[in-house]
Amino acid sequence: MNDSLEESVRKRIASMICMPVALLLWSGVRVAAESDNWPQFRGPGGTAVVADDPRLPETWSATENVAWKAPIPGLGWSSPIVWGDRVFLTSVVAEAEYEGPQPGLYLPASDVGIAPGNHRWIVLCLDLGNGAVLWQRTAHEGPVASTIHPKNSFASATPVTDGERVYALFGDLGLFAYDFDGNRVWSRDVEALPDFWGWGPGASPALLGDQVLVMHDNEQASYLASFDSATGEENWRVDRDEPSAWSTPFVWENDLRTEIVTAAKNEVRSYDPAGNLLWHFAGRMTDVSIPTPLPGDGVIYVSSGYVGNDHRPVYAVLAGAAGDITLGARQRANEYIRWYEPTIGSYNPSPLLYRGIYYTLHDRGFFTAHEATTGRAVYDRVRIETGATFTSSPWAYNGRIFALSEDGDTYVIAAGPEYELLGKNEIGEMALATPAIAGGTLLLRTASHLHAIRTPETAP
Repeated sequence: MNDSLEESVRKRIASMICMPVALLLWSGVRVAAESDNWPQFRGPGGTAVVADDPRLPETWSATENVAWKAPIPGLGWSSPIVWGDRVFLTSVVAEAEYEGPQPGLYLPASDVGIAPGNHRWIVLCLDLGNGAVLWQRTAHEGPVASTIHPKNSFASATPVTDGERVYALFGDLGLFAYDFDGNRVWSRDVEALPDFWGWGPGASPALLGDQVLVMHDNEQASYLASFDSATGEENWRVDRDEPSAWSTPFVWENDLRTEIVTAAKNEVRSYDPAGNLLWHFAGRMTDVSIPTPLPGDGVIYVSSGYVGNDHRPVYAVLAGAAGDITLGARQRANEYIRWYEPTIGSYNPSPLLYRGIYYTLHDRGFFTAHEATTGRAVYDRVRIETGATFTSSPWAYNGRIFALSEDGDTYVIAAGPEYELLGKNEIGEMALATPAIAGGTLLLRTASHLHAIRTPETAP
């Protein structure tokens, strides 16, 4: 590790020590407190689990418990993020109209080409209390450079914030940093590189101290890169022997060290904060890797579940691994892989770990539960509702698990060893983005709006 990077890591650790306690523990798993910020995809710990609070909404509709509903221009499937009373979101506004996505599983038609006309890549900041747009900035304007899957968007990467700046990644265009007043601090070009099937990028940026991490796995020159959060200067870049993947790199702060864990087709890898390889294994991941790694109690869960492959694995990897930890041909565990299951990985939704159970939400509407420590089935595939399909990742609080369907219906499932569907909350708009939770508010993004859902007595 070079001197400047080592100093930045020391500063980060010092700032965390001085920070007020904002995390609770449940069986060793980080649980975000209700009042926390929501600075990245799936929240401050990357778990999408929030501490129990009776003020958090459990029922809603298009009108019930909706504090405000803000129209969002253009199209984007990035998640909202929150810091204090500010909500940040990205979108892309197209000059010409073209057919939008439809629910369900399908491959893109062979005649889908590059979207026509001029486009504006925008970053928005809204007031958490009332949904008013505080500022909107155009990061770039011009034609698009590549195709995307019909269910993708040109703004699918969730931004990330450190409380000082917000960092927005538009995958084949650039990385943009804004301060909280909407001033652009810096930007870095991201080269448009060909990806498998022309589906477009999807990985979100991640923060590690004063580093902004960008993973770009493609068909030509895959890499993981680190940029200085204050200046945008590149700290380091490592080449990756990987084809296209859409999984977000995960910063895993375990009891032993801080790691950057990545999932892709050829290998699962972990890097130290300077980009040096710590451990790796050939996981025979699926042709399309999307779910984000999930932290547990001294374990990181890595999965891949493309529906076109028979082998859809989940691995539970222990902290402290080193070198090549690939399982043998008949192995289901080794010194550093606590357990492995070959067929329970999900395609789009990331998994959920809640109160000792590892839950998987499958795109086609099935839901499964496994023991987090052993991988043994708690209950096998249960269909949530016939016809329901899912892209958004699940979240949990108050002993309940929430699963948002592509039709905008949120299914409420009881946490625990027996499956029980408790309710269904209908919003009435297509939804692919994973929600955010902060200030007693559930922020749910649909195709054209951002909905703030909270009980009437809850103030942000």
